Amino acid sequence: ALQATFEKLYGSEFEVTVVDLWTDNSPWPINKMPQGYSFMVKYPWMWRMGFRFLWPSWVHEPTFFMYHKVMGKLMAKAFLDLQPDLVVSVHPLMQHIPLKVLDSLVRRGKMRRVPFATVVTDFTTCHSTWFHRKVDRCYVATPEAAELGLSRGLQQSQLTIYGLPIRPAFSEVNGASKPRLRDKLGMEKGKPAILVVGGGEGMGPVEATCHAIAKELGDRVQVVVVCGRNRKLAARLRAASFPMKVLVNGFVSNMHEWMAACDTIVTKAGPGTMAESLVCGLPLVLNGFIPCQEEGNIPYVLNNRVGEFSKDPEVVGRILGRWLGADRTQFTEMAKRAKALGRPEATVQIVKDLARLTMEYYKPSLARSQQRSAVAALY
Repeated sequence: ALQATFEKLYGSEFEVTVVDLWTDNSPWPINKMPQGYSFMVKYPWMWRMGFRFLWPSWVHEPTFFMYHKVMGKLMAKAFLDLQPDLVVSVHPLMQHIPLKVLDSLVRRGKMRRVPFATVVTDFTTCHSTWFHRKVDRCYVATPEAAELGLSRGLQQSQLTIYGLPIRPAFSEVNGASKPRLRDKLGMEKGKPAILVVGGGEGMGPVEATCHAIAKELGDRVQVVVVCGRNRKLAARLRAASFPMKVLVNGFVSNMHEWMAACDTIVTKAGPGTMAESLVCGLPLVLNGFIPCQEEGNIPYVLNNRVGEFSKDPEVVGRILGRWLGADRTQFTEMAKRAKALGRPEATVQIVKDLARLTMEYYKPSLARSQQRSAVAALY
């Protein structure tokens, strides 16, 4: 999202390089760590244990110190090759080690001092490792996240609340003609549309939810399902018999169009999907969450009255039946609140701020036409 927005706003003025430091600039077996994400989220107790174990500073500080000893040289080489004018981290484990490496390079005269910014991509229950006192800027999505940053020692001047960065396409499709989008996507124009999302891996009770919707609402609605990379799930749904129209998709690159064409969404409490849904004005039925990391997103949705939560597909079906039936007026008001809570301008605001931050540090003696580069550190 940040890279696309830099290109949209500034063209070739900034050269944005996205770097996966864990995978591409770490020795074995550390470079295999990102592959463990999909495995760990399937076992909530394991994810919860890891999240809580690394929370205290007296645990993660020595842990990162040891990682720095192992991967510091490779990471330093990456920074020396790139010679960035700005470093942006979008991962909770990419503050402590890069800052230590950059500080060492500056002290040894290998690099000049460059600004470092963190863009927090969680809504509320952000891990403590997101926050480091030595960053120049830390962008958060909610006041709850800002309070956590303050409690971890950041100053108010370092924290900015803009919202969660999402791809420019979601802002551009905002206000598009729903009938035209539905016609383009092969949907029925007149019936309410429910979007059921299983994430990139097609996880969660997607199939059971579709059958619960069929039981509760019959042919009064249409359902769009995004199964991600779960081909077996997509095959089962395509082979199943439903009273309503069900459009089954695998991994999609036009989620912004599907969201803008639908009326509500069933999804787990992932921050990215939530932010995109709110921008599109979709009331949310949350049906799951990653322990600790996404738990706080549920009260965020409930307290702002933009959705409900249940892990039970039958209850999810009844919630949707109520929203699209007897409580239709309340559902319409909920959609208005969702759209008002969305922050379509967040990514543009963050990128403009990052550009200003870069120019503050950039040598005024260099020609303004010369390219400048921003590095995003990913996991």
